[in-house]
Amino acid sequence: MTHHYHEQNHAHDAGFAEDLTRMLGRRRVLALLGGLGVGLAAAPASALECVALPWETAGPYPGDGSNSKAGRIVNVLTQEGVIREDLRASFGGFSGTADGLRLDLELTLQDAAGCTPLTGHALYIWGCDATGNYSLYDIPEANYLRGVGISDADGPVRFTTIFPGCYDGRWPHIHFEVFASAAAAVRGKASLLTAQIVLPETDCAAVYAADARYSNGSRNLGRITLASDNVFRDNSEAEIRQQTLTLSGDPSRGYVGRLTIPVDLSADRGTGMEPPAGGDRRGPSPGDG
Repeated sequence: MTHHYHEQNHAHDAGFAEDLTRMLGRRRVLALLGGLGVGLAAAPASALECVALPWETAGPYPGDGSNSKAGRIVNVLTQEGVIREDLRASFGGFSGTADGLRLDLELTLQDAAGCTPLTGHALYIWGCDATGNYSLYDIPEANYLRGVGISDADGPVRFTTIFPGCYDGRWPHIHFEVFASAAAAVRGKASLLTAQIVLPETDCAAVYAADARYSNGSRNLGRITLASDNVFRDNSEAEIRQQTLTLSGDPSRGYVGRLTIPVDLSADRGTGMEPPAGGDRRGPSPGDG
């Protein structure tokens, strides 16, 4: 797949480099401590079972330079400030803040072979707002609910976002892409994994019923099941369990969500590993953006 860059974002190419520069001190400390054997790297978790997550479609709205809106390539990854933890506000010259129930995420990247941590990898996540709209596409002036985190030696990548809404035709979910490094992400190199996180039904139903900001959530959730969802329906029970967020909290205080993301680094990333064809929602196809 050919990757392009949004013309409006050319001025921000150096911005991502600045993000990386600001991280160098931290990364060098981690590398030094690892070399001294201080114990940052976790031992192989041989007793654990981890199921490599299946590839899913990036959907119509990835904002990663792979598709366009109104004939212009959209790429949030080149914008200054994209490496961040709190995703609720827009950044880099865009405006707006997503309104919704707070969701703190701890996402741990693993090599599926042995369930061992993946260090220094870039994780790009994006999701819809409380009523199912996506920044940069449905809301072109905003780029909120998008960001990149870098995995440490043995810890999770952390984000603060909002509980996603449920739009017609899709089970509630969060998109993500895993790259070998931050530099690989900004260059548009093929991801090691493109997939989606499943939100648990019980918690979704509770949030949508209790929070008026999710005005269409209960109705749309009642129209969809995991078995009928056009992305998740082909996954095995083990895959669904692995990619389902574990949540703690409630609709009044917000939630903490945890998930381990095992990546099959030995998989053939040819045609058989491409994301499935078609959009991830009713409406425009991925090519249409």
